[in-house]
Amino acid sequence: MARKIITFSYDDAVKQDRRLIEILNRYGLKATFNLNSGLLGTQNTLVREGKGIAHDKIELSELKELYRGHEVAAHTLTHPHLTKLDDGEVIRQVECDRLALSEIVGYEVVGMAYPGGGFQNSDRVERLIREHTGIRYARTISLSYSFDKQDNLFRYKPTAFHLDFADNYRLFDEFMAREDDAIFYIWGHSYEFDINDTWADFEKFCAHIANREGVEYLTNKEAFFG
Repeated sequence: MARKIITFSYDDAVKQDRRLIEILNRYGLKATFNLNSGLLGTQNTLVREGKGIAHDKIELSELKELYRGHEVAAHTLTHPHLTKLDDGEVIRQVECDRLALSEIVGYEVVGMAYPGGGFQNSDRVERLIREHTGIRYARTISLSYSFDKQDNLFRYKPTAFHLDFADNYRLFDEFMAREDDAIFYIWGHSYEFDINDTWADFEKFCAHIANREGVEYLTNKEAFFG
């Protein structure tokens, strides 16, 4: 029997994750959250579309409980440009983050998302992660607009970006029409909902895709490895 899977992935461990998780939990959806353990508790403001948006990281003390029921994955210690680092520092940034997060959450962290996404991965960086860390999959931000199984889990291309609502409704219809195995993988940052206050739009989309017969709502690890 064909498997239909929906999974979400969110980066940076920002405080907007609290509101996001409330929405995901309300509709029985699951996500993987990619965290920088070396930046927990720091505060910052990002400028997006001419607006100052809070980019404050969650505190270490709330991490384990906040993400309970979802998956914690690595995002490097301090969010550097991996392609600009030497081999040893790439390994340290990824593996030390993975090990620190594993200790905090009480299970082995095996996933990650590349910091900086599309241009911060390369053949060299992929090889280092494959051969010298405990990571088993790594997500980019290069969109596939596809539900097909991907051979290379170390530079995984998500299906869609979470704020592309028109595309995502259309893609969901295509996803539901599939008769073979399909993974609908959606990625983003929770702080991006604050830019144009699209929280209600996202919740509407979540309500639309939730509780569908024959669809499994899984974390990235569950989607990839059962």
